[in-house]
Amino acid sequence: MLSEKLSKALNDQVNFEFYSSYTYLAMAGYCESIDLSGFANFFRVQAKEELDHAMKIYDYVYQKNGSVILEKIEKPKADYDGIIDVFEKGYEHEQLVTKKIYELTDIAYEEREHSTISLLQWFIDEQVEEENSFNSLVKRVRRIEDNPAGLYLMDDELAARVYTSDASK
Repeated sequence: MLSEKLSKALNDQVNFEFYSSYTYLAMAGYCESIDLSGFANFFRVQAKEELDHAMKIYDYVYQKNGSVILEKIEKPKADYDGIIDVFEKGYEHEQLVTKKIYELTDIAYEEREHSTISLLQWFIDEQVEEENSFNSLVKRVRRIEDNPAGLYLMDDELAARVYTSDASK
């Protein structure tokens, strides 16, 4: 059984993961609006991954005989100052996700809730991957900022990204 404090923190994270999905979908919409459908595809896949993350925690809470309370999802930012800004904001968002996962893990450690620690270790590892991916993409889009050919090559590359569910990992 989860403590009230840990249950609330897990609920907050479920809701934040849904917000993250909403954020990436808004970023996809921005990319579509500037005719970069490959970049939009990247963010659409990212949005689906965040839904998986929300559901991974959601399912865990119920496995621990808890319940999830879904809250209102805040409206995400929808306008950006170009493709670099989108990726910089995405990277900042992933850093915030990492911070929230660490805070949640701290609570689990304080409470010696080992099964929750095990679950959260997956998220910690995932965040290393997410931050690295965004950091790399920020650097790449900065390098091609004034190169339309490079931008469209990267757009084609990101159009090939395929969604694969990681919820079962």
